[in-house]
Amino acid sequence: MTNAAKTASYREMEILSASPSRLLVMLFEQLVVQLTRAKLAIEMENVALRTDSIARSRAIVSELLATLDFEKGGSIATELSAIYTFVLRELVDVGMRKDLVTLAKLTFIASELRDGFAGAAAEQAGVKRSA
Repeated sequence: MTNAAKTASYREMEILSASPSRLLVMLFEQLVVQLTRAKLAIEMENVALRTDSIARSRAIVSELLATLDFEKGGSIATELSAIYTFVLRELVDVGMRKDLVTLAKLTFIASELRDGFAGAAAEQAGVKRSA
């Protein structure tokens, strides 16, 4: 088995065994990676990489939006929906205008959400261990 195949296999097992809260954090981690790639692509004037990174970012945010549970999440789900919709709209503009300032703001938003969900997941894991 090649190293790439081993890495893919490990990643697949990590995803399949992850808790829902860990999967959420993993999505945000990947979103930050893709937004960072988009920034580098804009700086290098690499159209293909920019297009791919922004498309992947939009797909991640669309997935986050589609999985919101408004019945269980209440006002938090509504607020997250507004944030995700804003990010999607801005990503379209970033792709067309190559706006690094807006891209930096979106990366900050994604990083803050990632950190918040990671903290909540860690706290939840600690509560489960204590119980």
